[in-house]
Amino acid sequence: MLLVIDTGNTNTTLGVFNGDELVTHWRLTTARVRTVDEYGVYARNLFEFAGIDYKAITAVVIASVVPPLNYTLKRMSEVYFNLTPLMIDHTTDMGLEILYNPPSDVGADRLVDAVAAIHKYGAPCIVVDFGTATTFNAIDAQSRYLGGVITPGISISSEALFQRAARLPPVEIKRPESVIGSSTIGSMQSGLYYGFVGLVDGILRRMLEELGSSTRVVATGGLASLIATGSELISTIDGTLTLEGLRLVYERQVISDG
Repeated sequence: MLLVIDTGNTNTTLGVFNGDELVTHWRLTTARVRTVDEYGVYARNLFEFAGIDYKAITAVVIASVVPPLNYTLKRMSEVYFNLTPLMIDHTTDMGLEILYNPPSDVGADRLVDAVAAIHKYGAPCIVVDFGTATTFNAIDAQSRYLGGVITPGISISSEALFQRAARLPPVEIKRPESVIGSSTIGSMQSGLYYGFVGLVDGILRRMLEELGSSTRVVATGGLASLIATGSELISTIDGTLTLEGLRLVYERQVISDG
């Protein structure tokens, strides 16, 4: 069985694959101060709760955009699973031509998203990943990673609004029933939700002008199901796209090493 770990700035997602089947997955808060042992105990407890023997794990793959945690997660894999993990970065053989400049600046999660999207949905495609930042990733008809767009995520926008405006309270991010808010909270929710949906569709329209109108748009990330349902241009929501990409990259490595 394969353990895949996607570490973002806000959340860390773990998934367990048995062959190409995603058996289970979990989403945790990313905590830079957690130790090797704390992450190990969390992982072991999750396995126990799911009724999976951690000793059945034969490989670990990690994509991280939080450099301070790279060593922690690597050591956690070594100490608690007795395995040296495959750490994904731009130098990993993914079968993906990267045209970003420099390639080292592309987050590992963005690359494995592209690998999975090409495999599952074909090219050209755009992957919108709703995380701490919202990233728009463009793959052309030749399956080359072109680059994309990075914007603040909706949670960052919400926090900034609350922190910088003294009379505005923190609000739950959700889709309001009406665009016109009849209260301060309703008005804020409308501005955050519909403002962000407008941002997403505005960027996608410009990207589709460059890539072609037949380009498939796929959404993933923690807030994908919330935001993508309001979009006119997102055709597919795939919440486990990054985990699938990690599995595909690992399988490619096994084939090339074998």
